[in-house]
Amino acid sequence: MIDKHALIDPKAELNSDVQIGAYSIIGADVQIAAGTWIGPHVVVKGPTRIGRENKIYQFASIGEDPQDKKYGGEPDTWLEIGDRNVIREYCTLNRGTVQGGGVTRIGHDNWIMAYCHIAHDCIVGNQTVLANGTTLGGHIEIEDYAILGGFTLVHQFCRMGKHSFSGGGSVITQDVLPFVTVSGNRAKAYAINKEGLKRRSFSSETIQALHEAYKVIYRKKLTIEQAIEALKELSEKYTDVRDMVTFLQKSERGIVR
Repeated sequence: MIDKHALIDPKAELNSDVQIGAYSIIGADVQIAAGTWIGPHVVVKGPTRIGRENKIYQFASIGEDPQDKKYGGEPDTWLEIGDRNVIREYCTLNRGTVQGGGVTRIGHDNWIMAYCHIAHDCIVGNQTVLANGTTLGGHIEIEDYAILGGFTLVHQFCRMGKHSFSGGGSVITQDVLPFVTVSGNRAKAYAINKEGLKRRSFSSETIQALHEAYKVIYRKKLTIEQAIEALKELSEKYTDVRDMVTFLQKSERGIVR
């Protein structure tokens, strides 16, 4: 299960059925749960915790020091990866920083394609897709089911709401509302992620309600406060509209307009 050319630190904790490819390096304070496959030429540095049934392909760098000038070699920062994630070639996932809470966290069932970078203190939810070359700056939150098109760049401290979608090559410098499609450099909002919602079996009634909420926020030339007030009745009827409004209320960077 572990290739004879792999280098495993004696302090690493690996389940008995973990597979490690040739020339991969597993450092101290690394924990890897059952069913995880790590290909050849992968470097995993601790403290890093990797869950069950993940697949990590060749030349990935997992759990390396954060690329943050404030980082001073503190030992109590780590990377946490959930279950059933696919991490393709040349991806780089860095640990957190003390200033950012200490952890970079990846949830479950994510598809992280080749050459993606996930910086320190990022939080990635469940069942997201990060297409090739996607780059996340520090302190970013990607909510469940978000899809980031190839070579999307996300500025530090931004958030992307659940079921949102970014077109390839987008440059995102503010928060992206849940259920919304954005694209461009700088990114602009274009519509509700209608096709994505259909694939996730959202009802036509809910999609229409989200479309109405989108029009209130983006097309009626209202302030954020006015839009929130205008959506009060709709958000009381539809949970997903309420989630959109709550995200809007909590946005610190402002939203992509």
